[in-house]
Amino acid sequence: MSTQKLPAAPEPLPAEVFDSHCHLDIMVGNRQASSGDPVAQAAQAAQASVQGILDEARAVGVTRLVTIGYDLPSSRWNAETAALHPDVYAGVAVHPNEAHASTPETLAEIERLARLPQVRAVGETGLDYYRDWASKEDQHASFRAHIEIAKRTGKALVIHDREAHDDVLRVLAEQGAPEVVVFHSFSGDAEMAKQCVNAGYFMSFSGPVTYKNAGYLREAARVAPSELILVETDAPYLPPTPHRGKPNAPYLIPLTLRCLAEVKEIGLADLAAAVSANGETVFGSW
Repeated sequence: MSTQKLPAAPEPLPAEVFDSHCHLDIMVGNRQASSGDPVAQAAQAAQASVQGILDEARAVGVTRLVTIGYDLPSSRWNAETAALHPDVYAGVAVHPNEAHASTPETLAEIERLARLPQVRAVGETGLDYYRDWASKEDQHASFRAHIEIAKRTGKALVIHDREAHDDVLRVLAEQGAPEVVVFHSFSGDAEMAKQCVNAGYFMSFSGPVTYKNAGYLREAARVAPSELILVETDAPYLPPTPHRGKPNAPYLIPLTLRCLAEVKEIGLADLAAAVSANGETVFGSW
């Protein structure tokens, strides 16, 4: 078990904001981390509880969060957990890396879960060309099926896009995008951000936008209008500077939000207000 210490809490925000994408089930140990997953191991070593995570986040101004599914067990757990905590919403889906598991039966259950009132998103789904854990054929079929589930249920579509920008945008255009689309942990450049703006897609920025070598993400953030920006952790992954390599958690959102406010040259409270308003547009009122 990892002995890494969790990062210290940052300075509280001057206004409330929320975390648009995290994985509570991994953070609390519902899905046991593998030996090759030291960040998740460290997060689980802290023996956090859902309520503890919420309390730590609230202390710095992060008052709500969305916990996202990546397979059927995590989707069920997220839906059950969101039902117990009014400050938590859930997303349900089969991750592209698990697309081989997108059987008709599994997709039917994902759709059933997506219709629950505490479930506000279908995701994370999409395409991942970085890993070859699932074939491109399976990934495309699963992605298209999730797009249709999002349209039938009226829920936001949360997209995982890793080294597949052109194909993700093409599939959305061909299939017909749902009313609300979110690019989770946006990883494109300024040109892709312009395409998302033109399509009305939301871009959710995570810890990497703070990394020294990620100037292209900051350029994308400059292009993205405040009314299409969300902020996330992807906890326990992708912690912001200066905590790379350590477990992430919703209470570290202020570091990413401050970076975005500096990049966009707008007030921190103003950006927090915009992100919160966008959250209600995407996920509904809390």
